[in-house]
Amino acid sequence: MSSLRALVERVPDGWSEASYAGRRYGVTKVARADGRAISVYAEELGGTDVVSTNVYVTGGSEELRPCEMPAAKVLAFLRDATF
Repeated sequence: MSSLRALVERVPDGWSEASYAGRRYGVTKVARADGRAISVYAEELGGTDVVSTNVYVTGGSEELRPCEMPAAKVLAFLRDATF
């Protein structure tokens, strides 16, 4: 599996549209603190699904902090969404 950083880098900066599991999503990615704190928020267009997480890059490590959802859901979206 790809590193967390590589998965997050697949997401374009700012707002973009993605396709995931046959549905369309509006996705916002914002990097702060020189790229050490990254937030990704995806909302299904015309639906109710949401994917939301923060990723923190400290030293040589990366930490995924999903927002009130399982990490597996966030990782699947980051891995399989088409931008």
